[in-house]
Amino acid sequence: MTPTSIEILDGLVRVRGPLTLTTVEPLLGDAKHRFDGPEVRVDLSAVTEADSAAVALLLAWMRDATVGGRRVRFDNLPANLKSLIKLYDVGEFIPGA
Repeated sequence: MTPTSIEILDGLVRVRGPLTLTTVEPLLGDAKHRFDGPEVRVDLSAVTEADSAAVALLLAWMRDATVGGRRVRFDNLPANLKSLIKLYDVGEFIPGA
């Protein structure tokens, strides 16, 4: 399995690889240190796989951003992640979904 990574380029946070139960835990704390500024854009176009843990991760990032006084927008969500967000009826909490 390809490892999941987060890279930042010109203020855009790009997530690459799978977002699954086995990969999201290290990303929970990692983003707290990488999300700078009042507004954060997260590009999910390079996510190769997503399950319900991905939805939980996005919700946790939103919670952390709100506590830190930041806004987060998620761009280029994969179709299966959009489906899960719709299934769990949490789209209103995930900007860009």
